[in-house]
Amino acid sequence: MKTILCYGDSNTHGTAPLPAPGVDLRHPPGDRWPDVMARELGVGFRVIDEGLPGRTTVHDDVVEGGMRNGATVLPAILHSHKPIDLMVLMLGTNDLKIRFSVSAWEIARSVERLALMARAEGVVRDIVLVSPVPVQETGALREVFAGAEARQAGMEGFIEAAAERQGAGFLRAGDHVAVSPKDGVHWEPEAHHRFGKVLAGVVAERLA
Repeated sequence: MKTILCYGDSNTHGTAPLPAPGVDLRHPPGDRWPDVMARELGVGFRVIDEGLPGRTTVHDDVVEGGMRNGATVLPAILHSHKPIDLMVLMLGTNDLKIRFSVSAWEIARSVERLALMARAEGVVRDIVLVSPVPVQETGALREVFAGAEARQAGMEGFIEAAAERQGAGFLRAGDHVAVSPKDGVHWEPEAHHRFGKVLAGVVAERLA
């Protein structure tokens, strides 16, 4: 049995496009990409969904609270599910919020730090870094992500370079899915299904 940990934010959690900030909507089980990936992989794979809405790479969020710092909780999560054959790491979207004011290069370095942390714990055999789908400044979350379209420029390439340095797999999510114009951040069910199928192929090849 191969264990796959999906470590991410609201798009791993399955948050649906939001009509307004502060609203909590989630796609039903089966319409979230980790569930789709698990179905595609089939028998012999255990897929664990560890997606938290609002999770950042390494930043405390004093506005949303709730242990959103992905670095703080990562070791405990890894040891809760060990041994882990592969960790899919898709974070960085929430770092683009205007309150954090960090660059694409800094976000990629923070993603790389999480990969280094995971390897240092000695319970993860392999890692796939996923560059998040580019956000759009539109809809319900446009003020939360004001300026994000400019700040995210180059982030996909920076994360790909980090994956190469760490000997990790890499997938550019934006090549396969797009955010919903309803809030500019979250995915419709069709995107989850498409992405889950694509990532299943990446994971199966990585673990072959």
